[in-house]
Amino acid sequence: MIAPPAQLRAALPAELRGLRRDGAKLCVVDRNTRRIAHTTVAQLDHHVKAGDALVVNSSRVVPAALAVRRADGSTVQLRPAMQRPDGWDALAVEITAPHRNVTLDIAETLIAPGGLRLRVISRRASAPLLWRINIEAGDGLDALLRDGEPIRYSYVPHHVPLEHYQTVYATIPGSVETPSAGRHLTWELLNRMRAKGVRVADIVLHCTISSMQDDDVDARKPLIEEWFRVNEGAAEAVNSARRVIAVGTTVIRALESTVDAKGTVHPAEGWTDLVIRPDSRLRAVDGLLTGLHEPPATHLDMLRAVVDADLLERAYAEVREREYLWHEFGDAMLIV
Repeated sequence: MIAPPAQLRAALPAELRGLRRDGAKLCVVDRNTRRIAHTTVAQLDHHVKAGDALVVNSSRVVPAALAVRRADGSTVQLRPAMQRPDGWDALAVEITAPHRNVTLDIAETLIAPGGLRLRVISRRASAPLLWRINIEAGDGLDALLRDGEPIRYSYVPHHVPLEHYQTVYATIPGSVETPSAGRHLTWELLNRMRAKGVRVADIVLHCTISSMQDDDVDARKPLIEEWFRVNEGAAEAVNSARRVIAVGTTVIRALESTVDAKGTVHPAEGWTDLVIRPDSRLRAVDGLLTGLHEPPATHLDMLRAVVDADLLERAYAEVREREYLWHEFGDAMLIV
């Protein structure tokens, strides 16, 4: 799969480009007819039916790029890929773009502006660019909410306020990057789908970082666990649905982490290390609303578990030709 040219990497969300959130472009991929159509997210209700369940991720994004001071007086930015009650598994990068990785010292102390005190314990064996860091004083989530800023990459050169990273239904803080597929949805669109007989249910999966800031490491796709919760209401909605449409690959990971061999989803919460590969057989999900991702993103492996490679390549060729925008502030694709 070919990566998009630089000008197609969205630098701003739709609402800061003069559009509504649901004004983003939408590529509709029909697996049965093998047809590809083009519309806008505002027309999503035309492609769902009574009895469908639309499952969204209600995790709320926290400003997870936190500047901390080292013992020598220099400053480094931490990006917590995993947040535990007593510490983080975090990437350490330079404060300024291109945010290259920084080597920390084992046992060194890091201090955030509000008094959060951290100690470096070790490298993480399964992902050596991540550092295991203990919290010695203060509250990690409070520190991020007070002193952090949204994680952003080179294609977003200017600060974008945190509110634009949130979905309209976000409630439970914990994601360090946005569950971007749901960013396009508006209350008006959700209510139209409900009126049509579509059940909207929510799960929680706290998204980890999407890049280690190292192309070679990213190409190897190191596994990072993510915390999730599927409650009884969401499980019942999925199990009774005519068709289940996941809003984002995070929803697929959560539902497929708790589905049994018969296809029944059970309430559950905890850490998931499930990897969805192109040959994975999905038991809980029938369709997907997703953003556009470039290789080697793990999202593409999940997409290939939903739709065959030939049809997916055709769809991506068409969105490139029609100049869809990519990444978290870009356009969307519906696979049904």
